[in-house]
Amino acid sequence: MWKKALQPVDNAPLIIFRIFFGFLFACESFGAIATGWVRLNMVDVKFTFSHIYMDFLQVLVGPQMYVYFFVMGLTSLAVMLGYRYKWSMPLLTLLWAGTYFLQKTSYNNHYYLLMIICVYMCFLPAASYKSLDVKANRVKEELAMPLYFNWIFIFQVSVLYVYGTIAKFYPDWLDGTFTEIMYQSANIPDFFKTIFTQKEFYLIIAYLGIIFDGLIVPALLWKRTRTLALVASCIFHLFNSVTLHIGIFPYFALTFALFFYPSDQIRRIFLKKKPVLEQKENFATPQLSKPVLGFLAVFMFIQFALPLRQHFIEGDILWTDEAHRLSWRMMLRSRGGYTNFILEDKNTKERSFYNAEDVLSRKQETRLNTSDMIWQMAQYIKKEYAAKGIDVAVYADSWVSVNGREYSRYIDENVDLASVPWNYFGHSEWILDKPF
Repeated sequence: MWKKALQPVDNAPLIIFRIFFGFLFACESFGAIATGWVRLNMVDVKFTFSHIYMDFLQVLVGPQMYVYFFVMGLTSLAVMLGYRYKWSMPLLTLLWAGTYFLQKTSYNNHYYLLMIICVYMCFLPAASYKSLDVKANRVKEELAMPLYFNWIFIFQVSVLYVYGTIAKFYPDWLDGTFTEIMYQSANIPDFFKTIFTQKEFYLIIAYLGIIFDGLIVPALLWKRTRTLALVASCIFHLFNSVTLHIGIFPYFALTFALFFYPSDQIRRIFLKKKPVLEQKENFATPQLSKPVLGFLAVFMFIQFALPLRQHFIEGDILWTDEAHRLSWRMMLRSRGGYTNFILEDKNTKERSFYNAEDVLSRKQETRLNTSDMIWQMAQYIKKEYAAKGIDVAVYADSWVSVNGREYSRYIDENVDLASVPWNYFGHSEWILDKPF
C-alpha cells in the first residue's frame, strides 16, 4: 500500500488546485469587504462571540479588520500566483485562523473547511510548477508528486460527505420539514419559492441531498461514473449557489474533483504545455519528512474523530447544539430563539434585567439560542460588572425553537451561568431536556 502511495504521478492536480484555491480565497476576502460582511460582523460591533478561550482575538475587532481582510486578499493572490509560497501560505493560514476563531455569529462550515485545507497546503509543494517562485528560481521546478498527495484531499472531502450524509438521517430531514423551511426563507423570487415549497419538490430535494452526499465520493472514485458524478456535482452545487447564496463553498467543493481524475488527464486539460512524465518510476518526487508525515497523520485522525464526539455527549444534538460545530452538520436545521439575562447583585440580592441591546448588534442578539454563546454572554456581563466593582450572578431566561416548533425553555433559569465552567467535551447539565 505504501509503495503505491509513493508512486510518482503528474503534479498538475495540486498546481491547478493551488491556483483555484488562492483565487477563491481572494474572492472570499475581498468579497467580505465589498458585501459589508466585515462591517457587520467585525467592525460595527462592540465585541464578537469568539470561539471559547479565544477572547484574546478581540483586539482585532474594529475598522482595522478592513486592512486585515485586504491583506488576506493580497496574500491569497500571492498563493494563487505561487509568490513566496513558503511564507504566503502559512501567513494566509494564520490570517484565516484569526478570522475563523474571532467570531461565530456568522458561522459557516466552509470557513472550517478552508482552515483545514490551509493546513494541508502549508506542507505540500503546490508552487513547484507554474509559479512566480519557479520563474524567479526560488523553488526548484517539479513535474511529479507522490500519489498520496491526492489521497490527502480525497480523505478530507470523504470525511465531509460521509458525516454530512449520516447527519441527515433524522426525522425532520426525512419528512422534508427542514428543506421546506430552508426554501421558505431563501432569498429567491416568489415564483420559484412557490415551486420549491411544494411538498413533492422539497421532499425530492431532501432525498437527493442524502443520495448525493452518500454517493458522490464513490462515484468520483469509480472511472465509469466519474464524469457523470462531476456533472451531478456541478448541477448540485450551482443550484445551491443560486438558491441558498452560500458564498464560495459550491465552487470550492467542485475543485476537489481535480484529485479524483488521473493526473495526466488534468495536465492535458489545464496545463497543455507541461512536459509529459516519461518513465514515471524514475522520477524523484518531493517527499514530506517523517515529522511532517506524523503531524499530518495525527491531524487527519483528529478530522475523522472530532465529528464522533457528538455520540458520546448526552442529549439530542439537534436541541442542545453541543458538538454541532466541527461535525459537518451542514444546512441541517433551523434554529431560532431569544434570551433575556437577569442579574442578581450578590451583596444586596437585588435583581434587574440586563439590556443586551446596548452591547449587541441585532444579528448577535438573534444568535443567542445556542449554549456556548449564551454562556459567553453571561461571562461578558460578569466581567462588565466586575469592572464596576459589583459581583453579580447571571441567569438566563432562554427560549428556543428548532425547525419551526413551539418555543421551549432552553436553559435552567436557576443556574448562575457566570459561575459555571464551560464543558468542552461533555454535556452541560444546565441545558434543559429536549421538549420534543
